[in-house]
Amino acid sequence: MQPLKGIRVLDFSTLLPGPLATLLLAEAGAEVIKIERPGAGDEMRGYEPKFGADSVNFALLNRGKRSIAIDLKQPGAVERLMPLVKSADVIVEQFRPGVMDRLGLGYEAVSRVNPRIIFCALTGYGQSGPRAMTAAHDLNYAAEAGMLALAAGADGAPVPPAALVADIGGGSYPAVINILLALRERERSGRGCKLDIAMADNLFTFMYWALGDGLAARRWPQPGKARVTGGSPRYRIYRTRDDRFIAAAPLEERFWQNFCDAIGLAADARDDRHDPQSVIQAVAARIRDKTAEEWRAVFAGKDVCCNVVGSIEQALADPAFRARGVFDRKLTADGKSIPALPVPVSPAWRGDDTAGYPALGEANSLLDKEKKH
Repeated sequence: MQPLKGIRVLDFSTLLPGPLATLLLAEAGAEVIKIERPGAGDEMRGYEPKFGADSVNFALLNRGKRSIAIDLKQPGAVERLMPLVKSADVIVEQFRPGVMDRLGLGYEAVSRVNPRIIFCALTGYGQSGPRAMTAAHDLNYAAEAGMLALAAGADGAPVPPAALVADIGGGSYPAVINILLALRERERSGRGCKLDIAMADNLFTFMYWALGDGLAARRWPQPGKARVTGGSPRYRIYRTRDDRFIAAAPLEERFWQNFCDAIGLAADARDDRHDPQSVIQAVAARIRDKTAEEWRAVFAGKDVCCNVVGSIEQALADPAFRARGVFDRKLTADGKSIPALPVPVSPAWRGDDTAGYPALGEANSLLDKEKKH
């Protein structure tokens, strides 16, 4: 039995944060129905490259869902949708504050016809405050929250994060967490609620150490100078002789000493308490002496918290991930399949291993079906 079997989710969101959140709910058994614009649908359908008729990005994020195409601005559209609203457990929307209200689908309106509805509003800066109506994306939220200022490239300038931390870590995951909490609370109270998920607000959790340093010790981190942003020899990326890279993270003393022994660092060059930069230079010189594969062999079987930086293509073929079944589940379209997007939902709770993604409007018949009920 999947934990969310029997839960119906209406998904008004597009692009990444909302669709990833509802993907997690779908993987746990929820029925997720995307509400899309006729014609084009979710903007991400048109991205490249394609997988089937739509973009692979859309396909990965909307696996196992259904789609209704309806123009919410047309007369009578909201009335047609209302039977589905009455039967839904969760609504996820990603518009700017006030848009759902103007459409007649805001929390106050839908909770009158469905008091049990859990209404998750997912935005960059929240439903209130001076930035609530500001247009922005992941990089902007990271800039406002101070995250970009923590790390720096060789020229001292901030570097765009490789992961969309605000969209996923600040948006999708908190949305799912709070939806599940709201479902649990509804079991007790019998009533739903409105959730205000702000991606920028939720970035501060990831910077607990920077907040702690600044607030408790008044040591506000400088770009690339903190323990986990490049300021310590125990947490850095080092270049090898063949211009590949080693990710070294021997933070604890026992791992540090193991690492220093493995690379042959002299005992008098290991003390990084007073002059970490000189130790960084000493370690860098040692790592530069060998190729990445030579270091892989040196580190094998040792507790050193070090590995060779690999590509995502190499990760897909990595025997360790394969052994865990990370890429076993499939996404299908037009008779072809690729690995489904790995998600943090227990394998024991997942459903169809070969689900596809919805064609635009393929579930429009639900509008008439629900109306009859």
